[in-house]
Amino acid sequence: MRILAIEDEPKTAAFLQKGLTENGFSVVVCTRGDEGLALARNEPFDAVILDISLPGVSGFGVLSALRGAGNHVPVLCLTARDTVEDRVRGLELGADDYLVKPFSFSELLARLRSILRRSALNPNDPVLRVQDLEVNLPKMQAKRQGVRLDLTAKEFLLLALLARRAGEVLSRTVIAEQVWDINFDSNTNVVEVAIRRLRKKIDDPFPVKLIRTVRGIGYCLAKTNEPAATEAW
Repeated sequence: MRILAIEDEPKTAAFLQKGLTENGFSVVVCTRGDEGLALARNEPFDAVILDISLPGVSGFGVLSALRGAGNHVPVLCLTARDTVEDRVRGLELGADDYLVKPFSFSELLARLRSILRRSALNPNDPVLRVQDLEVNLPKMQAKRQGVRLDLTAKEFLLLALLARRAGEVLSRTVIAEQVWDINFDSNTNVVEVAIRRLRKKIDDPFPVKLIRTVRGIGYCLAKTNEPAATEAW
């Protein structure tokens, strides 16, 4: 598969090219946003790894231009900007996923493969669908059975994370890091509180419950109605 990496930091660019090549990808690297945008517009790529802080045109500018032109190539954003507002902006512009620097290559590879699988199942579709739930990433909207869900920005980020990795049990640590950028503290109940609030909006009004708790592990968004053996409600 052919990957475009738009990254201006030399060490990170070399790291991406070496790691992805060793894992069987064909990689094109460029260091400017305007050059990367031209490549993405004129050549076929299976996915784009996009740094946000770029010379020429910012990563947000590249992403906005691609989506505005109807180009739905999967985009994984790399960013040192770890605020919720920046993540929300990336989702609004149509990013498929994001990874905060510094990151491990194994996590980047897992995220990349995940968005490639989703793209294969739903080509050119920016909407994640899990049972009767629809999560529209560019519009920052979610619906269940056609009913619009009234979510805060953080609730949407949490739901988008669960929907992207539907069927996968996510630990409290992963959720805390991805949604709030905090190291998980066992004495903190921020994840439990957020899950409880989200359940009230996407599960309580409907007969089929989507958010599952797996004892001693974490939470997942169920792909099917079949309960997991270790599930607790």
